Amino acid sequence: MSKTREKNTKKTFDAVKYMREQRDRISKDVMNLSPEEIVRYFEKKKSKAQIKPSA
Repeated sequence: MSKTREKNTKKTFDAVKYMREQRDRISKDVMNLSPEEIVRYFEKKKSKAQIKPSA
């Protein structure tokens, strides 16, 4: 892809922004938790939604 085309393409989804937002949200959620509570937090989140992308 040429540089000109890349500049003219409008992003519909900013993956880096989304990743940073999620990282900040999770950091805030687990900030005051013990290591055991953090493990439970992620186990609970994992079991809630196991959606796999179909690429």
